Amino acid sequence: MPDAAYQARHFINGVFVDSADGQKLDRVSPSHGIVVSQAALGSETETQAAIKAARAAFDDGRWSSLAAKERAAVLYRVADLIEQNEERLAVMETLESGKPISQSRGECGGAADLWRYAASLARTAHGDSHNTLGADILGVVVKEPIGVVSIITPWNFPFWILSQKLPFALAAGCTCVVKPSEMTPSTTSMLGEILVEAGLPAGVCNIVLGLGTPVGSLMTTHDDVDMVTFTGSTAVGKMITKSSGETLKKVALELGGKNPQVIFPDADLENAADAVTFGVYFNVGQCCNSSSRIIVHEDIADAFVERVVALSRKVVFGNPMHPDTQVGAIVTEDHKAKIDGYIKDAISAGAEICIGGQVLDVPGLGDQFYQPTVVRGVTPDMAIAREEVFGPVLTVLTFKTFDQAVALANDSTYGLSAGVWSENVHTCLEFCRRAQAGTVWTNTWMDGFPELAFGGMKQSGQGREIGRYGFEEFLEVKSLVMRIGRTRAPWVKTD
Repeated sequence: MPDAAYQARHFINGVFVDSADGQKLDRVSPSHGIVVSQAALGSETETQAAIKAARAAFDDGRWSSLAAKERAAVLYRVADLIEQNEERLAVMETLESGKPISQSRGECGGAADLWRYAASLARTAHGDSHNTLGADILGVVVKEPIGVVSIITPWNFPFWILSQKLPFALAAGCTCVVKPSEMTPSTTSMLGEILVEAGLPAGVCNIVLGLGTPVGSLMTTHDDVDMVTFTGSTAVGKMITKSSGETLKKVALELGGKNPQVIFPDADLENAADAVTFGVYFNVGQCCNSSSRIIVHEDIADAFVERVVALSRKVVFGNPMHPDTQVGAIVTEDHKAKIDGYIKDAISAGAEICIGGQVLDVPGLGDQFYQPTVVRGVTPDMAIAREEVFGPVLTVLTFKTFDQAVALANDSTYGLSAGVWSENVHTCLEFCRRAQAGTVWTNTWMDGFPELAFGGMKQSGQGREIGRYGFEEFLEVKSLVMRIGRTRAPWVKTD
């Protein structure tokens, strides 16, 4: 535990500053119940200053006009510094979010790979040429950075999700204004320190701490912002789309999910059960990619659920600072109550609790934890089967035929990810083609790589992150039409 609360400050035009009015926001650790950070509470003043700095930095070309290899060199240095600061970042992430320290180490240290991949892409941006438009015409399509980008990140993966956005925007030549969640601001502030040490020019990346209103709302509506990229709830994503529409900004959204794993009778049931257990309890289920519902063939449903329940009893819930802990605390008391409300409503509707369904009291740390929970007897119309619970809660549905499995999997307003378990490659391939999801995993869950794009269909979002497609989100396409020689015929007749 740190000796004192970390002081998180705004980072504007290359300088760390407190709020003009001196206001701060305390973050109480959800697992330890003590203040672990104090963050400057931003207002319109700081937000305006950050946007102004980003606009000036873009317009004068101090970053966008650099050779791509120079931008890449800065990003590579950032990656090295992230690895050097991994433990410091991980400890703060665990204290603010409640996730296990081993997970925080993997995410904070692993984020360096995202920065390195983005750096490699900086030198690959290219357009097209058209030399077939006539003897006197040459056409060229070029790609340019879109401009000033507002980046708004959530509390569940603060450093990782920032690293899915910021380095790709910077690699493209954009300048940025970043707002982390007010519940987990500190690792973003720490990244500002790393950016200075890496040599990023002042004003290219600015960080404003604070609440959605006024900070986030101004970042999504300001005339000098060209693009917004947001990760969070579908409800807030819809609000951002609406407010950004007044200035026709480009909007990229990574939103909620109600992600199914479909298990066929010929699957490797031992491996599938372990992946299901991981998928629902990872990050306490506070994950847009959580496999919060499984769709199991009725012939194996009883045996498979028994496997998952047995594994659930062995998952280590507890003190996030202990290296053996696999599942930590719920982020807030209000969110814990929301999770519990879904369980109570499901029971009232006739569902059966196979395990859990109660608040978990961890000795010495209190009750801001929730038991591993598996719910059967769920029907597709229940809220627990359709809405994002965002907790360690697994719902079980059953199917008879392949078509029924696909229909159940797609019976959702969300379309972020899906999974299929079968030893038959034809079953897997057909499911992948028919599943309405941005990512489909076969005989695995939540494997990811910087090279592969991530994003959702339907109300899980729009646009893509990471990979080449994520990089392209931050580029604008421009066509250049060039006439060779004085060959243009006059339009006005002078005779």
